[in-house]
Amino acid sequence: MAVIKPFKLDEVREALTGLGVQGVTVTEVKGYGRQKGHTEIYRGAEYAVSFLPKLKLELVIDDDLTDKVIEAISGAAKTGQIGDGKIFVYSIDHAVRIRTGETDSAAL
Repeated sequence: MAVIKPFKLDEVREALTGLGVQGVTVTEVKGYGRQKGHTEIYRGAEYAVSFLPKLKLELVIDDDLTDKVIEAISGAAKTGQIGDGKIFVYSIDHAVRIRTGETDSAAL
């Protein structure tokens, strides 16, 4: 799972496609990390924006692609500014393709 800035989606998708990653689920989310939001001015009034728009990418890949996918997402999503995002890696115990009944690696 990766959380990235919204405008970096196309670059990340292209990097993943180049590795042969065939599927990704993208969800619009809001949150904050160390940056803790920011302030904006609207009609002369200053107000705090506590939760910033982000995209959460979820993809399931074979173990042998993990390091390459992390590198691809990190490289494509990096701006060098605070709030670039994070990548989380966790195990999937079992996968099933509903249409065909294929399981685990065959289901990916």
